[in-house]
Amino acid sequence: MLETSLKKKYGLPTAIAMVVGTVIGGGVFFKAEKILNATGGNLPLGILAWIIGGAIMLICSYVFAIMATRFEYVNGIVDYSEVTMGKKYAYYVGWFMSIIYYPTLTSALAWVSARYTCVLFGYSIVGPEAMTITALYLVASFVVNSLSPVLAGKFQVAATTIKLIPLYLMAIIGTIVGLVNGLTIENFTTVVKEVSTGNALFTAVVATAFAYEGWIVATSINAELRDSKKNLPIALVVGALIVIATYILYYIGLAGAVTNAELMESGEAGAKLAFRTVFSNIGGTLLFVFVVISCLGTLNGLMMGCVRGLYSLAARKIGPRPDVFEQVDNSTNVPNNSAIIGLLLCVLWITYFFGALLREESWFGFFNFDMTELPIVTIYAAYIPIFIVMMKKATDLGVFKRFIAPFLAIIGCIFMIVAACFSHGIAVVWYLITFVVIMIIGALFSKSRSIEKFVTIDQSKNSSDK
Repeated sequence: MLETSLKKKYGLPTAIAMVVGTVIGGGVFFKAEKILNATGGNLPLGILAWIIGGAIMLICSYVFAIMATRFEYVNGIVDYSEVTMGKKYAYYVGWFMSIIYYPTLTSALAWVSARYTCVLFGYSIVGPEAMTITALYLVASFVVNSLSPVLAGKFQVAATTIKLIPLYLMAIIGTIVGLVNGLTIENFTTVVKEVSTGNALFTAVVATAFAYEGWIVATSINAELRDSKKNLPIALVVGALIVIATYILYYIGLAGAVTNAELMESGEAGAKLAFRTVFSNIGGTLLFVFVVISCLGTLNGLMMGCVRGLYSLAARKIGPRPDVFEQVDNSTNVPNNSAIIGLLLCVLWITYFFGALLREESWFGFFNFDMTELPIVTIYAAYIPIFIVMMKKATDLGVFKRFIAPFLAIIGCIFMIVAACFSHGIAVVWYLITFVVIMIIGALFSKSRSIEKFVTIDQSKNSSDK
């Protein structure tokens, strides 16, 4: 027995946990290494990158929080695109999210989870063990989200709580230890190698994009969140603030554990070395298990969005076979057909990731790009027209909400795009070719099939919104 409507089954704690849980995870450990190397071990410059990336996330989430108080349907970002730019733009945003954004990030996080599992057990992070564990994590996350979404929501809350333990222990204890032994001051005042400040900052900020990304995924449960017009804005803003504070404090805590040079040399084992240095071998290993759980929590949150990808289009009667992908299982209240395609897309993208970025000789020759960062920058580009139209049409809002906040968000998005071009160079071209081909394929399915339900900006808000 199938139905086509999703039930309200998540509360505010799940929404906040989803924001924090899908953001905090593998990125803070995975990209901290890249940021440190990109800045040549310049700790203040690295912290500046974390602040800039966090500020961009915060202002964008605040603008979307304003939108979330005004309308809801089945998928936040697609809703916002539809109500501002129209059905066609919303379709292409939804297609991009379904085919590129969700599966690239989800599959990458499966590998990051496997990566730290391999570090824990001493396996190669690019060997068959890593890819086997990656596949296991992908399938397990898919099964949980497909068969028991409520359990997936509870796991999200539990994983979010667990993942904050090692981060805050390192932030607090690592900083105290570093101030006592002088290592924190040494790391703040010593640069391991000289780098071009401008290019280093651009590269580091783009790296933070992956670490900070995921908050928009919380909007994918818009239609399943109880009192979403009240709870989703709270979740977006509160979650963003928690994430920014956590990342900066953790980054400072690392500076009290080991030298910047040691972290740069250790690569993927750097976080494990830092935890063992501060908390002993046993304590450090136990906390590193929490790091793996942290990554799995992020994977779970991304999979929540991934399984609903094509459903968000089908619910609007657009895209490939809406009659198939709009179906929701009556027992699990999950769009299973959409979920299966989401998993298959993850398999395709992790295959590209392995062949292009993890092999000594790429399977794809020169056609390589970083799928952990460039799709994120694309979504920032997609936000810009939404913010512009919001400034034009939301006449009932006050000056700050209507003009200043969206304008600052646009500046942040442009900064991220420019930074990506400087950081990735020619790889941006290869990514854009892939992007265009996928969007052309999407155009073949872009014909609307009698959408009746369309949400518009509510102009009846009273002056309390101003």
